[in-house]
Amino acid sequence: MIVTLTPNPSVDLTLAVDRLAPGTVHRASSGWSEPSGKGVNVTLALRAHGVGTRAVLPVGGPNGTWLAAQLEQAGIDHVGVPIAGNIRTNVSVVEPNGKVTKVNAPGPPLSAAEIEALLDATLKAASQARWLVGAGSLPHGVRPDLYNRLARRAHEAGLRVAIDSSGPPLLAALAAGPDLVKPNADELAEAAGKPVTTVGQALDAARRLQELGARTILASLGADGALLVEEDLVLHAEVVIEHARSAVGAGDALLSGFLAGGASGAPALRTALTWAATALQQPGTLLGPHADKGAFQILFHDPPPLLRQLRAA
Repeated sequence: MIVTLTPNPSVDLTLAVDRLAPGTVHRASSGWSEPSGKGVNVTLALRAHGVGTRAVLPVGGPNGTWLAAQLEQAGIDHVGVPIAGNIRTNVSVVEPNGKVTKVNAPGPPLSAAEIEALLDATLKAASQARWLVGAGSLPHGVRPDLYNRLARRAHEAGLRVAIDSSGPPLLAALAAGPDLVKPNADELAEAAGKPVTTVGQALDAARRLQELGARTILASLGADGALLVEEDLVLHAEVVIEHARSAVGAGDALLSGFLAGGASGAPALRTALTWAATALQQPGTLLGPHADKGAFQILFHDPPPLLRQLRAA
């Protein structure tokens, strides 16, 4: 069982357009709404691949009611913690080449009592879990030490903890010694206080995060694949894919696959990239489990190409 906490879930509205031209009026060719937020996306990916999982999230307002109903309809095991505010709506605009432009709303504020109830519900839900994942941004007004508190309480309960966040919440979490963190290149640079424009710089920044307390770093590097940095192991690998429909949820699928694949070494990284490729071939977060394996390759680079410039940088 892998349990996820999403402090700031969302209803994600995705609109498909032929081409995004800022400052003009567009007519979408299609559109759909889905339950989302990083931890929710991790649970959706795990569930799609048949891995036991449970999502914990705040639920409030009309959007929260809709989100909980959608999770129920999809057969997702979840615990909704009531809050006074209305869950946010995020908007993604997807172009035919897979390029996504996303606008994220800030989310409702949570009171101190609501935060405490959320942490208590998460630890209770994870009593029999292998991993506890804290993922995503924090709602407006929530102190940045939320993931730090989550990790410390989880470790006291004998759980392994993965954190996927950014900025002050990620920095605060590092002091609690999370077993795994999954930053992207920008988040890695921000947390380490170092530029990340090459694979080598990503490795240097990952080592800095280890000095700050993280045990393992799984860095998603966009089109340049992923970098896994453990205590005595460094691996770089990438997906070469024929046609990417959307990158929405690919990073969350990467984390999900890594945990499901054993959370260590080349086998876990291969599973992670296979799941990410599955996400890239689909338009939203409600993933099907089967990728077209003939449409992509996974390439491992040994040694890692340290001088390689990151295309996303």
